Amino acid sequence: MIKIGILGDIGSGKSYIAKKFGYPVFNADKEVNKIYKNNKKCFKKLKKEFPNYKISFPIKKKELSKLIRKNIKNIKKINRIVHPVVRLSLKKFIKKNNKKKAVVLDIPLLLEGKINSKKDLLIFIKTERKEVEKRLKSRSNFNFITFKKLKKLQLPLEYKKKKSNFIIKNDFKPSTIKKSVRILKSKILK
Repeated sequence: MIKIGILGDIGSGKSYIAKKFGYPVFNADKEVNKIYKNNKKCFKKLKKEFPNYKISFPIKKKELSKLIRKNIKNIKKINRIVHPVVRLSLKKFIKKNNKKKAVVLDIPLLLEGKINSKKDLLIFIKTERKEVEKRLKSRSNFNFITFKKLKKLQLPLEYKKKKSNFIIKNDFKPSTIKKSVRILKSKILK
């Protein structure tokens, strides 16, 4: 099985492009949302870690965003609680799909979390910064302060680009993306 890791900036269209490959996709953001919605163990650990903050169940991202805005170090504390559960879900996903030709890993901190292996194929999504900022600002849950703090946790985009096996330019036009993915799939599955 080929593992394809999707890399790029926040708002670059990683999730959209990941789906276009037509293989099973592990979307870490969706997994985190499931954890926040269903995992009472995580909730209890977060309550214990942050006793002076309002955290309710199901966990709301807005509440955790406030913690991050208060202190950037809080994200590491949150990650220490949530990431092991996400990694367990990833292991189950890989096991479930081990007979497939390929799977796509849509994990925002793939390199930062050392989740990928050397054998994985990495694809970098190249975008125009202005276009990404415009798209992010149109999101209802977008908060510029939280965004800036999250960016500090990420490796530089140039580093991610250098580490990648392939680059897809995302102009946010479905026809262009479809064509780019089709060409890339033919190269990957030679």
